[in-house]
Amino acid sequence: MKTLESYQNFYFVGIGGIGMSALSRYFHAAGNRVLGYDRTVTKLTETLVSEGITISFVDEIGDDIRALNPENTLVIYTPAIKKLGILHYFNANGFTVLKRAKVLGLITENTVSIAVAGTHGKTTTSSLMAHLCKVADLPFSAFLGGIAENFKSNFAYNGTEISVMEADEYDRSFLQLSPDWAVVTSIDADHLDIYGDTATIEQGFRDFAALVESDRQIFVRKGIDIGRPAVTYAVNEPADYYSDNIREVGDRISFDFHSKNSALTTFEWEIPGIHNVENATAAIALLQTYGVSTEVLQRGISSFKGIKRRYTKHRFGNGKIYIDDYAHHPTELNAVIGSIKTFYPEKKLLVVFQPHLFSRTRDFADAFADSLEAADELLLLDIYPARELQENYQGVTSNWLAERIKIKEKQVVSLAETFEKIKEKDFDVLLTVGAGNIDTLYDEIVNWQGSLSKVDANG
Repeated sequence: MKTLESYQNFYFVGIGGIGMSALSRYFHAAGNRVLGYDRTVTKLTETLVSEGITISFVDEIGDDIRALNPENTLVIYTPAIKKLGILHYFNANGFTVLKRAKVLGLITENTVSIAVAGTHGKTTTSSLMAHLCKVADLPFSAFLGGIAENFKSNFAYNGTEISVMEADEYDRSFLQLSPDWAVVTSIDADHLDIYGDTATIEQGFRDFAALVESDRQIFVRKGIDIGRPAVTYAVNEPADYYSDNIREVGDRISFDFHSKNSALTTFEWEIPGIHNVENATAAIALLQTYGVSTEVLQRGISSFKGIKRRYTKHRFGNGKIYIDDYAHHPTELNAVIGSIKTFYPEKKLLVVFQPHLFSRTRDFADAFADSLEAADELLLLDIYPARELQENYQGVTSNWLAERIKIKEKQVVSLAETFEKIKEKDFDVLLTVGAGNIDTLYDEIVNWQGSLSKVDANG
């Protein structure tokens, strides 16, 4: 196969996906011509177009596609894309067509690769890792699974010597990588439509860990068995690297970091959540081992602004708090709700949750129920189907899930009526949470609460 440098044109089938768009930005930043197709217009595709990337939203073979030469054009697709006329055209006309994971693997072969794996925490950890690399002025490129506030993008570029990326377990994509350094943040049952059972997904992570040559260059959350020796990290319990004494100082969080190689160091940042301190512990430990100084790490942690929809918090003048988060698995819900209960134990919590995928809702129904029972009141939205069809999951509905949730104050609502329902509720803390289109509520809620705060402040 040719090297990536042999191609001048890169066509992305499914370019609007968070992982695909980051990769498209990489080749665009390198001066190549980048084109693509996606099914719908989104804020992300609009941004890509504004950056100079050509995107079509029609599954047709237009002049732009016919003009492409198989000799100098690489076609990249995502497994989320099913049968498409465009993809058939490329396969039938001699183009090299590769999965996104394969292309990421080729990039890692020629760079010092830092890969962050885990069913939860990998987006925040990899984004923080990229930010710390930027503050340290390391020559890196980063491929992220969310929009990092510091970069205003899911891609960051400061050179090509180092690659920082999420190691995605979906479709076993992370086994295509060649990581020199790695983090494993968590291993929980998920994507059972791919893996079938918990034992198989755990073996997938062990296979990923086996790709890292040095035991000193793989960092694993204490308590996770990856089948080989590794450096451990933790929060509120001893490990090779650990953080504790987490406290809220105004709107910022301070924590103490313990290293086996240096004295205790205090870090401070604006990112809430105990689970986020855990992510920071992993990033600090790895980059400290890599050779980044403590002073640079402290500066980087202090200036990190987080990820869109990862515990995004607003504190309003009327005393109410609004938190928006991407959590869509019971373990993630436990982390977010647990942090809220830790910092605001006496405040009434209204949770607005949109389940993501019929299969995930079915597979973890009881665990979702346990997680959501920590709310004082619950608005449960209809299930967001993403790539799935309701007809394949008869009986799996939000009403079916609600029957398992043993709290008195609960209600199933549509997305369209949710904002008006929220306005009727009495709460101290509001949490909107889920990985579907629940994010469309965000601006309405912020503007509504912001306007109420102004009224309150003026008497």
